[in-house]
Amino acid sequence: MTVNLLDYDAAGLNGYFATLGEKPFRAKQVLRWLHRNGEGDFSRMTDVAKSLRERLAIEACVAAPPLVGDSLARDGTRKFLFDVGRGNAIETVFIPEEDRGTLCVSSQAGCALDCAFCSTGRQGFSRNLTVAEIIGQLWQANRLLDAAHRTDERAVSNVVMMGMGEPLANFDNVVTALRLMLDDNAYGLSRRRVTVSTSGMVPMMDALGAACPVALAVSLHAPNDALRDRLVPLNRKYPLAELMAACRRYLAVAPRDFVTFEYVMLAGVNDRDSDARELLELVRDVPCKFNLIPFNPFPNSGFSRSRPERIRRFAEVLMAAGIVTTTRKTRGDDIAAACGQLAGLVQDRSGRASRVPGELQR
Repeated sequence: MTVNLLDYDAAGLNGYFATLGEKPFRAKQVLRWLHRNGEGDFSRMTDVAKSLRERLAIEACVAAPPLVGDSLARDGTRKFLFDVGRGNAIETVFIPEEDRGTLCVSSQAGCALDCAFCSTGRQGFSRNLTVAEIIGQLWQANRLLDAAHRTDERAVSNVVMMGMGEPLANFDNVVTALRLMLDDNAYGLSRRRVTVSTSGMVPMMDALGAACPVALAVSLHAPNDALRDRLVPLNRKYPLAELMAACRRYLAVAPRDFVTFEYVMLAGVNDRDSDARELLELVRDVPCKFNLIPFNPFPNSGFSRSRPERIRRFAEVLMAAGIVTTTRKTRGDDIAAACGQLAGLVQDRSGRASRVPGELQR
């Protein structure tokens, strides 16, 4: 069976090359060609022995998900659609800014968590992505973007695991992909420039801290268990007290000294001053910053976006207590590339796509 070399981090590639009777330095050479140079043609790996190149051409491949869609928003945000087979497609978003370029990467085809305000969750869940499908998004994006970037630095300087899916529900494959992102022989990103976002899978947060600590973002979205149970069903398994304790544990090993709490602003649901004050009590022992996210509508969502003045007032309550609070600028909404809008194409196996909940209000 042909081996896809994009499925391997450095340790995995070393192991594979050992089965071929090759020394570890050959694995390092190929790793650099694959990820530093974005090379998928073994014949072009000129410092690798010709005999090995010929063998790899027979026994191995470099197979990233093929590009089937490429959309450019008015603000420069670019959304890629990649085919991952069997009727599934995933979305990856590049967000250019003056001082950095951020790639939002997917970890699953669909999502099983069924968060009430998220288009990805609404469409249901098919499967976890492989390592090659996760790192392949970065591999493809670099090839597509760097040709037009025209500088010595790569267009992608930051990666956020905030695309389709719950990253920690695909733990092993995500961690392998993270190690490639951090590897100096691959993408060489710092731990501070790679962020994993989770809805609160408490045991896997601990596992991430032990295996590959990177910057952490937590999708919070509610100040109490009663509301979060309705917005983020995972909360019924891992309630807020357990989640806050996990955040404190993670900070002991994290590359940043704070957790980012993401909070989607839903009109009349979670955006009152009293909600902000309740949040302050919730996070009082967790060094953190808040990223307020204006809700991005999608058909039949049952929610509406909080008004700008309401978001501003909510932020003021948090900032008055000394918590750094930002409001995320909506990027790429004209091509459905904004937060919560990613939907791709998923052959749902969870049955969730057939359910359309009614409007949720207090």
